[in-house]
Amino acid sequence: MLVDSHCHLNYKGLAERQGEVLGNARAAGVTAFLNISTRQSEWADIVATAEREPDVWASIGIHPHEADHHADLGKGALLEAAEHPRVVAIGETGLDYYYDKSDRAVQQALFRTHIEVSRETGLPLIIHTRDADEDTASILADEMGKGSFPALIHCFTASPEFGRKVLELGLTISISGIVTFKNARELQEFTKEIPEDRILVETDSPFLAPVPHRGKTCEPAFVRNTAEFVADLRGTSVEALAEATTRNFYALFDKATA
Repeated sequence: MLVDSHCHLNYKGLAERQGEVLGNARAAGVTAFLNISTRQSEWADIVATAEREPDVWASIGIHPHEADHHADLGKGALLEAAEHPRVVAIGETGLDYYYDKSDRAVQQALFRTHIEVSRETGLPLIIHTRDADEDTASILADEMGKGSFPALIHCFTASPEFGRKVLELGLTISISGIVTFKNARELQEFTKEIPEDRILVETDSPFLAPVPHRGKTCEPAFVRNTAEFVADLRGTSVEALAEATTRNFYALFDKATA
């Protein structure tokens, strides 16, 4: 039993053959999927997929790349969308200073809006952070001081120092297929450090296909390859890792049901 804790089933490359993609993943032992939104215009589609597929859950949020286009969103729209029974998470949100597709101040303000919604609803926050370790950690620490909220760093690629900081704040960390890449030595070493009750696995499909699928469109079925690699890194069996990460998924996203 595995869970793909972060995928984009409604993105090009998967949406056109969604039934086949889900079937492949179920055959590989994937028993649940968290389908992630990145802009408001996707929310209805993302939720509709979760309504149609009993093992698919939905998130609602605005990716930092899209922040400039949602600068006036406000928390009301997020709070209303979060009431849907199939919506189990807020995000993905966060900061991306690598591409800088949106103004950094707007990214930060929208990130804090998502945090408010997470705190008010109790739904976990899904965080994207790239080349923004210092500001992400600072905002998280500041906001945790105002009241705790459940949160996850998805597709972790940051420094070990940042990883330790967010673990101290109580966050969970999700590992993607990037960990299987040859040049990901630092990530591989840090993955060994993550406590058993704070680790998840994901694909971020249709992106970042793990070895041995690099260069292909990533599918949720490939979460098994990542899980096998992570289990080997951590000196455990894939069965034990699958059990732990599935348990962690439902502990964090407790609005979802097994």
